[in-house]
Amino acid sequence: MADARRGRFDVVVVAAFDRFARSTKHLVTALDEFRSLNIQFVSLREAIDTSTPMGKAMFTIIGAMAELESSLISERTAAAMEYTRSHGTRTGRSIGRPRVVFDRERALAMHNAGMSYRRIARDLGVSPPKLHAALKEYRGTRSQKATARETDPALVEKAGPEVSQ
Repeated sequence: MADARRGRFDVVVVAAFDRFARSTKHLVTALDEFRSLNIQFVSLREAIDTSTPMGKAMFTIIGAMAELESSLISERTAAAMEYTRSHGTRTGRSIGRPRVVFDRERALAMHNAGMSYRRIARDLGVSPPKLHAALKEYRGTRSQKATARETDPALVEKAGPEVSQ
């Protein structure tokens, strides 16, 4: 292609499309670049010569088919992704890692009692980093709720006297 851009030749002759390009998209891109550089393209097996009106028409048809192929692949991929999101995998299992569920209140109580993260994680069946992150998030949401209750008298009235004490 570098020689084509330098204008070192006027015609590219190939035995067949499949010997020149790896995919339809690559072929169409190369043919489009040849057309912009005023370089003619001839394929002996397919009998396409872009210097003739019939060859130009065939090039246009090939380009349209390549665009159609690309659009169909995109549509099928989007449909498959949507189906998989709504139905899960073939086996019925959901996609991705299963969620780890554990009692954060119990974990916090165990930590406040002096147990290490590693020990708590082993007892609850979760990884120590997962436990640490969950407790950090849980403490943050609890402190935000407590701050909101302290500053908003309407929330204290709704919650009742046992919560505000």
